[in-house]
Amino acid sequence: MARKKPARYSAFDLVKRGLKNEEWPRLWDHHDLNKSYDAIIIGGGVHGLATAYYLAKDHGITNVAVMDKGYLGGGGSGRNTAIVRSNYLTPEGINFYNRSLELYGSMATDHNLNVMFSERGHLTLAHSDASLRTMRWRAEVNKLQNINSLVIGPDEVKKIVPSLDISRDAAHPIEGALFHPPGGIIRHDAVVWAYARSAAAMGTQMHQKTEVLDIICEGGSGPDGKGPGGKVTGVRTNRGDVSAPVVVNCTAGWATLISDMAGVKLPITTFTLQAAVTEPVKVFLPAVVVSGSLHCYVSQTDRGELVFGAAVDPVSTYSMRGTFEFTENLAGHILDLMPGVAKMRLLRQWAGLCDMTPDYSPVMGVTPVEGFYVDVGWGTYGFKAGPGSGEAMANTISSGRNADIIAPFDLARFAEDRLVGEKGAAAVGH
Repeated sequence: MARKKPARYSAFDLVKRGLKNEEWPRLWDHHDLNKSYDAIIIGGGVHGLATAYYLAKDHGITNVAVMDKGYLGGGGSGRNTAIVRSNYLTPEGINFYNRSLELYGSMATDHNLNVMFSERGHLTLAHSDASLRTMRWRAEVNKLQNINSLVIGPDEVKKIVPSLDISRDAAHPIEGALFHPPGGIIRHDAVVWAYARSAAAMGTQMHQKTEVLDIICEGGSGPDGKGPGGKVTGVRTNRGDVSAPVVVNCTAGWATLISDMAGVKLPITTFTLQAAVTEPVKVFLPAVVVSGSLHCYVSQTDRGELVFGAAVDPVSTYSMRGTFEFTENLAGHILDLMPGVAKMRLLRQWAGLCDMTPDYSPVMGVTPVEGFYVDVGWGTYGFKAGPGSGEAMANTISSGRNADIIAPFDLARFAEDRLVGEKGAAAVGH
């Protein structure tokens, strides 16, 4: 199918449409379900949509359905705090996140849509000698992988973010920081719209309010034909059965539920991650600020809102309700770092679900069930990896084997003791 380019509008076109009150064209069309597809992607977030886009763009596979039981971008992709970076701890993780950061940097041009990417720098604060040693360790690993990352002292931290309290009598004195200049923020909704529109223009179908109730398999070792040795033949949805030789699990929060449908067990535990936002004020915070010791982070949007977050809640749950305990603890820690924001009003808070693996790294690629692929277990950092994961998963699906960049994150690593330990760089929800 020939690729249909998304429409381009001049400033004059925008004014004319506004004056005439003309309807805007849809970013993607609604469709009836086909009887069959070449591939079905479960999950309409950044990962699922990026996979669909790169399947079409790089491999010409356009007979694809993206299914979501809600709406596109309504899960983790719409509930995160939109921070992007690549200063991780392991070489495997660094290579992967750096590729994603490169794709985010060119996304506005690639998709003809302003995704509001802002490269403003990322500071991970150190409050003790032990923490500072960890920052130096991370910086050296980053440099070996050609990642722009360095350790700076308190005075340099103050020059970058004047609102931080670097005094020695602070509740948690700042001993230095890991500075990652390429880090920044991007508009998460715009990323979803960009991938969805571009994939739809090449023939991919978007199916919202389409819940996958079961994955149909045959030949597996289980009594129902599922499990190792079997192969995927389709899915059962609330809108009927659909056949497909490839099914991809790109969900968050429900990753284990979907994989269980195919008889594939995942070592994943689900936790709640909360965030909050303040009223808008004049922009004063030029960088993303993170404190691993205090388990909090903060950035400021172009509209002037402060966006806060913390680590995942301590108890595994599927609840997406905010708690007062989170707000109280987070506010206290942010005030320790920046006392000057004390009078700002908190507007709202929200929560999302995070699937955590034992080594804090994702599970990607092929599974023991033929035609069933997973891109799950992203914990608190899945949004950062969306473009790179979509590109790699598309390569994997096209070839039938794991792409080199995701090979370390395969499911078999847990049984073969090949863990990719990212806790040192990913334990805080940012």
